[in-house]
Amino acid sequence: MFVVIVTIHVKPENQIAFREQTLDNARNTRKEPDNLRFDVLQSEAEPNHFTLYEAYKTKDGFVHHQTTAHYARWKAAVADWMAKPREAVKCGTVFFGDE
Repeated sequence: MFVVIVTIHVKPENQIAFREQTLDNARNTRKEPDNLRFDVLQSEAEPNHFTLYEAYKTKDGFVHHQTTAHYARWKAAVADWMAKPREAVKCGTVFFGDE
């Protein structure tokens, strides 16, 4: 499994629009055959701080995700809404699930 954790700080005036665009991306990503999870998290302490938790069956599944129309649409829409560049941590799994 391949996991990507993305940290995003959004400009306050773009928070609602960012959420809407990100939910559209998340819902469409969940339809991808290699996607296992796409969680959109919003900090309680800092409402303009979001974390995306994405899990794919394989690294190639994530690479494919980055070629989709919904990802391109999201990336273009939110580019100017970020307070600073997003940060991504890419991970291979050591332990996942109930086993």
